[in-house]
Amino acid sequence: MLISLLSLAAGLALLTLGADYLVRGAISFANRLGMPPLLIGLTVVGFGTSMPELLVSLQAALDGAPAIAVGNVVGSNIANILLILGVAAIISPIAARIPNLKRDMTMMLAAAVVMLGMGYWGLVNLWPGLAMFALLVAYLTWVTYTDRRSLTSEEAELVVKLAGWKEALFIFGGLAGLFVGASLLIDAATSIAREFGISEAVIGLTIVAVGTSLPELATSVVAAFRRNAEIALGNVVGSNIFNILGILGITAVVVPVPVDSAIASFDIPFMLGVSLALVALILIAGKISRGAGAIMLALYTGYVAWLF
Repeated sequence: MLISLLSLAAGLALLTLGADYLVRGAISFANRLGMPPLLIGLTVVGFGTSMPELLVSLQAALDGAPAIAVGNVVGSNIANILLILGVAAIISPIAARIPNLKRDMTMMLAAAVVMLGMGYWGLVNLWPGLAMFALLVAYLTWVTYTDRRSLTSEEAELVVKLAGWKEALFIFGGLAGLFVGASLLIDAATSIAREFGISEAVIGLTIVAVGTSLPELATSVVAAFRRNAEIALGNVVGSNIFNILGILGITAVVVPVPVDSAIASFDIPFMLGVSLALVALILIAGKISRGAGAIMLALYTGYVAWLF
């Protein structure tokens, strides 16, 4: 058991560090190619920060543990809203001041509805996976053309240029860390699940999901302490879209992913419910207050306790 726990911790550490170095190297490479900062933020950073979820879901599906793959996606989306936004809002209330937020929240809800449909279908395979990924590409193309604007201070942070050797080291070293970390995390998670008699679905929905969301959690907490908590809201909405359409879509293209009946009947509808609640809160109140954040955190605690 001790070895499994150490492997779990090592896997999470490698996933977090690997994603950080990969994103930094990829941003530098994208700048070298002359990509605009907006497109870098939507694609390079978006995919880079989602690489832990992608590799963990892919590794789980290939290892014959599809419940962990689906649980990772669904659990990450639930944790993003209730845990990450809840913690960030408690630190600093989140104002909905993001341009085109309604458009992006609509896409987040559309992705959640797609996930609900896949749950009732019971299987995500090649053609649905391709359709989901194509929808993500179409969305990113739409955002790129509608969000063209002058370089802002936040986008200026994406203009990073490293020496060629350091760029390559960051990219390939980051990828290596992600691959090794994903393997360690899945092996440890399945071992712990068997040891305690916990279903792989619950492990995927909790330990794996929160573990792969640690980069987003760290980013959101730092942003909240800097009184830029709205960054957390943008990160969560974008991550939830990427998780379903990109991560599950790509995984299904590589290997068919059956959806656990327990996840399909409760956790996916719960994910859709909290997504709708978030959108309603933003549209009605225009912000996420500290009180709302505390309720979200309490709801997440209750959800995890109910799973176990």
